[in-house]
Amino acid sequence: MVAHPCYCLYIDPSAIENLAKAGVGNAQVTANQDKLLRRKRNAKEVSTEALVGTSTAGAAPRKVYDCGHQWEQRVEPVVRDEGGPAHKDDAVNNVYDYAGQVRDFFRNNLNRNSYDNLGSDLHLNVHFGENYNNAFWDGDELTFGDGDGDFFVDLTGSLDVVAHEFGHGVTQFTANLDYYSQSGALNESFSDVFGSAITQHVLGQDTGEADWLVGNEIMGPELYGEALRSMKAPGTARDHPTLGRDRQPDHMDNYYAGPDDSQGVHINSGIPNKAFYLVSTTIGTDKALLIWYHALQNLWPTAFFNNAVAVIVESARILTKDGQVPFGSTQTVRSAFKEVGLPR
Repeated sequence: MVAHPCYCLYIDPSAIENLAKAGVGNAQVTANQDKLLRRKRNAKEVSTEALVGTSTAGAAPRKVYDCGHQWEQRVEPVVRDEGGPAHKDDAVNNVYDYAGQVRDFFRNNLNRNSYDNLGSDLHLNVHFGENYNNAFWDGDELTFGDGDGDFFVDLTGSLDVVAHEFGHGVTQFTANLDYYSQSGALNESFSDVFGSAITQHVLGQDTGEADWLVGNEIMGPELYGEALRSMKAPGTARDHPTLGRDRQPDHMDNYYAGPDDSQGVHINSGIPNKAFYLVSTTIGTDKALLIWYHALQNLWPTAFFNNAVAVIVESARILTKDGQVPFGSTQTVRSAFKEVGLPR
């Protein structure tokens, strides 16, 4: 079976392609660059066992690089290192602060040291490319564009973006879910889960206060009021004449089986996303996250939706027995997946 390693974009390819078709700014350059980077990622050997930094195990120091609008990563020198003073550049400080919050959340709440659980350095690239409308995890580092200023704005300005991309690193070093079809949709869903849960935690929100939107914070003036995805109501996040509509289904009856988006990795993630939202509204996002994270460590690269349901239900049972989640959580998880048509 052909492996599909994760070159994981925050903004789904169909949205960028719609902007390119409309002749918006640098959108075609973004689309071309994304394809080039994906080809490079597919040819790149990246370990899923150890990418240990030079630091003491568990320290996970942050290293921020300014790409200077070049299409290159880790442009020397490091502009802000762990413990270094604030920089004059807001993008540098944003990504430094948000990466610290994400790192500390995993350490303090999930007992995980960095994305690989080995305390590896966090390499963070800002000002990547010219008006680049995306952010991504490419196997060993996080990279952020500035946006074009009209449709999307600086992607370092959102904690959710940083947490989402960091989450892809965590997935790579746990289940290493193949970035294609249902396993790829699970990969994207776990990152949406991490992004939403960490944002709620940092902001002190409960499930009713959270907006459950993905990408609303990076929308430029042309897209105010829109979002990329909705975990609460997949399919409703956007409907814009240029960006296009939200294609996410919220039930297996509407599952997307076409070739776009690596067979729907961003599109079909709406189905497990909705299940996570439903569980969170019953037992709380923090408890739901414990179940999902436990399950992630027991999945495998080619796992499909039905596999994930079985593992997540079993994780709920184990954590209920251990007293980490409330009684009834197993039934809550089953009910949530049944509501989105799983297993099937």
